[in-house]
Amino acid sequence: MQYTRLGRSGLKVSRLCLGTMNFGPITDEKEAFRIMDAALDAGINFFDTANHYGRSGHSGETEEIIGRWFSQGGGRRERVVLATKVYQPMDDPNDGPNNAGGLSGYKLRRHLEGSLRRLQTDHIELYQMHHIDRNVTWEELWGGFEFLIGQGKIGYAGSSNFAGWHLAQAQAAAKERRFLGLISEQHKYNLMCRLPELEILPSARHFGIGILPWSPLAGGLLGGFALQARQGARSQEQQKKIEQVRAQLEAFHALCNELEEDPANIALAWLLSNPAVTSPVIGPRNLEQFQNALRVIDITLDDTVLNRLDEIFPGPGGKAPEAYAW
Repeated sequence: MQYTRLGRSGLKVSRLCLGTMNFGPITDEKEAFRIMDAALDAGINFFDTANHYGRSGHSGETEEIIGRWFSQGGGRRERVVLATKVYQPMDDPNDGPNNAGGLSGYKLRRHLEGSLRRLQTDHIELYQMHHIDRNVTWEELWGGFEFLIGQGKIGYAGSSNFAGWHLAQAQAAAKERRFLGLISEQHKYNLMCRLPELEILPSARHFGIGILPWSPLAGGLLGGFALQARQGARSQEQQKKIEQVRAQLEAFHALCNELEEDPANIALAWLLSNPAVTSPVIGPRNLEQFQNALRVIDITLDDTVLNRLDEIFPGPGGKAPEAYAW
């Protein structure tokens, strides 16, 4: 496994991040345990989750599964750089009016305690804001994060789904407080969603924020099965989406066949070729999918292949403002 620093921090993480969103709703606990054990064996030390992940009506289920895996011992917790998120409601009637989505100082503290309890740990390396909260000041946010870091309950602050100017706001406010601020931004980014190249990626590189792409396979469209006939396995909406991009997918698969590589791994390798990207967040549903993804670490895409991918999946034309101005 290859490792790199997360943003401008000194924290080293694996170039692949194990996403756990499927643990509970799709992947049962036994299979989740097998995937996490295999991840450690492969050298993946970076695990990502969120406090509300789980089946409908069971917010926190995914964290509970990870916590039970940690409780087995064997250095499992000690070997993991653990990331979770806060923002969403947690179906807790005790929260009262504060149960809505948001990032108040109250919610940061209270929901962190819930995550620590479910995860059966006393600290989290990376605590991520799952969305921007326009009703909370940066004075309140950074005050809350500073307090939790001072207590030793979290190590670093991260964000998810922020706009480029939100990253700039966050870092400007942190600098005024002589606080490190954000070290990561988890963002939707893949060959079929390249808008982040306008503002997010340039902003992140400028401020030393590592990009953690979520949905790196565009909800499965960039995987090896998108063009295969799967009678009754897809909704009409899913099939309609495939038909809209069929020409692109066919060209992409043709290129992957030339390279003799799995389409999913080419999509991941493309992300890893971008210097702004720290670790794509992969979300395997089973052990086989996880093991197949490990191949990506050994794939290097040359300029010819990168140019062909640009032709198949055109980006926004570069960073802003050049992409839309003279």
